[in-house]
Amino acid sequence: MRRTVWIATALMGLIASTAGLPAQSPQQHPPADRQMSRMTPEVPAPPEALKITFGDQSAEWTPATLAPLPHTTITVYNEHAKKNETYAGVPLIDLLVKLGVPDKPHGKQFRIYLVAAGSDGYEVVYSLGEVTPDVHDGTVLVADSQDGKPLADDGPLKMVATGEKRPARWVRNLVAVRVLTAE
Repeated sequence: MRRTVWIATALMGLIASTAGLPAQSPQQHPPADRQMSRMTPEVPAPPEALKITFGDQSAEWTPATLAPLPHTTITVYNEHAKKNETYAGVPLIDLLVKLGVPDKPHGKQFRIYLVAAGSDGYEVVYSLGEVTPDVHDGTVLVADSQDGKPLADDGPLKMVATGEKRPARWVRNLVAVRVLTAE
């Protein structure tokens, strides 16, 4: 019990010092409205833009800037939801090519890989061969709609791939794709 009081006192002092308020002991309670605002941290909204980088090239994409591009529709089985889902969006390779990523790789270009990240910090890796129809028959899609509606819970953009047994490499709230080369 004594340790709990000490931890609570230390945390309240830390919170108060970062908010510019005087420290208070656990027995002194501020008014409810001030207490609530101090105790509830502001969580920034996830970025709406997807940033893709390749060397010194970069581009940002939003649902609005993706809308006029040619879309592909895929139906995939979501093992978690135990049902088929239909997504529409732009094939990732179409966005990568705009930055100079080869769409028909050969030789050392097969060392190129990409890291896709969600706003929650989740990251997955794909090789260039996996996202290129010239090499692989699967589709990696930057989806902006599911079942004919804009994405809701999964953020404005989501990376979805066909040909996978489960959605382990699908990325919700997709915010970044970094294209790199293995040494």
